[in-house]
Amino acid sequence: MSKKEEVVLETGEKIESIGPWRIAWRKFCQNKVAVAGLVIFILIVISVIVVPMVLGYSIEDLDLTNPNQAPNAEHLLGTDDQGRDCLYRLFMGGRISIMVGLIAALITVLLGCVIGGISGYYGGKVDNALMRFCEIVYSLPFTPMIIAVAATMLWVPQQQKMYAVSLIIGALSWPGLARLVRGQILALREQEFMQACEALGFSDFSKIFKHLLPNVISLVIVNATLQMAGAILTEAGLSFLGMGVQIPTPSWGNLMNLARNSQVFRQFPWQWIPSGIMCLLTVVSINLVGEGLRDALDPKEIQ
Repeated sequence: MSKKEEVVLETGEKIESIGPWRIAWRKFCQNKVAVAGLVIFILIVISVIVVPMVLGYSIEDLDLTNPNQAPNAEHLLGTDDQGRDCLYRLFMGGRISIMVGLIAALITVLLGCVIGGISGYYGGKVDNALMRFCEIVYSLPFTPMIIAVAATMLWVPQQQKMYAVSLIIGALSWPGLARLVRGQILALREQEFMQACEALGFSDFSKIFKHLLPNVISLVIVNATLQMAGAILTEAGLSFLGMGVQIPTPSWGNLMNLARNSQVFRQFPWQWIPSGIMCLLTVVSINLVGEGLRDALDPKEIQ
């Protein structure tokens, strides 16, 4: 956040000079719905970090003498068919799902910015080749493709499954951001500050990553926020179908997968309903934050 600066007018009057990031933050804070989404998301993140630590269980803990217990004083959300604490698995699963969303969003941003930045800066044959590749990836049917790729990765060790799912989602989600970044770079490279960079003899790497891409950071932030929400839903869908994070490692998707058992669906709703509610709250809160950031960072509104 930029510091406040004072500008002295010719009349001697002092006025406060506010940078665009401070203006954007003020606009975001005026959006009560977006602020509520941010608060909800922060509380969820704190919960998925703190609650499993407080409860003190581990993923491998079993208690076969107390299966399918209803919520009680010892187990606030009951237990599953192997006696595992459902509250612990709910928040540990949230930790896994949010991590998948975050890693997938970072991969999307990295690929989208690098490919879009290089394509927009160089133009010509480089731009043409990269955009044709982008269109090929973009034309792939996302849901069937990600299911097919995930199904072929059953050999991945359980401990690495979360990272494999994140990689798949990120590797198939970048073309949209790359095209947006390219469009912005094409306009920015004709600006006067780029002519100054050329005159000063800056390298292409410096021009792209130190001068052009920082000017599209607001677009990237908004896109990354929405990509994270989409990645969480995608992971939940894959795990629900049994092709994402595998049991015993919990995720919101494989916890909701328990509802595919008709007995669990009817008799033990505490085993799957909370994960659906938490997933819904997380995705909605992230989307609200993303919409708030989109409005706050709109250059037409930052005046």
